[in-house]
Amino acid sequence: MISSLRGTVLALGGSNAVVEVGGIGYSVAITPQHSLALHVGGELLVHTALIVREDDLSLFGFQSLDELRVFDLLRGVTGVGPKSALGVLSAMTPSQVAFAVSAEDDAAFRKVSGIGPKTAKLIVVSLAGKLVAPAATAGTTPAPATVVRAGDDVVVALVGLGWPEKTAQQTVEDVLAEQPEERNTQVLLRAALAQLGPRLPAGTRS
Repeated sequence: MISSLRGTVLALGGSNAVVEVGGIGYSVAITPQHSLALHVGGELLVHTALIVREDDLSLFGFQSLDELRVFDLLRGVTGVGPKSALGVLSAMTPSQVAFAVSAEDDAAFRKVSGIGPKTAKLIVVSLAGKLVAPAATAGTTPAPATVVRAGDDVVVALVGLGWPEKTAQQTVEDVLAEQPEERNTQVLLRAALAQLGPRLPAGTRS
């Protein structure tokens, strides 16, 4: 099992990188965003998943263990193969995937190429309870940075759901003012959505 690679980038092309490790070049599928951050001759460290099939061995690489975990969870959903799972992570961060699942927002996944309505619904149902936004450990007092992160993550989630960034930021500020001790991102997201009420985000009206 190849769980990670560290080496020199020999070649880049779209969603693929060739990494030389100990004189051997490994072809690794990565997200387009990751590819744009790399350059030939630079060093690369990726956490990898090795997909074994009868006629093929494929490596998929990720910048973080969170991305790798979400990739593995997505592959466990009926109808989601490794390429589709990589496509989801090319369009959404692990936090955005978690928020979409917690908000039962299958529309976020339908925007990904290759993910149809049925599969999008299955992703939301299958991943429910398996992805949790970062929260404080019970019995401890989080550092102020945790509050900022929670608020920022909620803003990102609301924008991803279609709300204007200015509206999302103001709503999150109001929620944090009402619940200054709350650190659970999912709780804050629900409170923000409740405060926004039944109004539809801009651009979603028919």
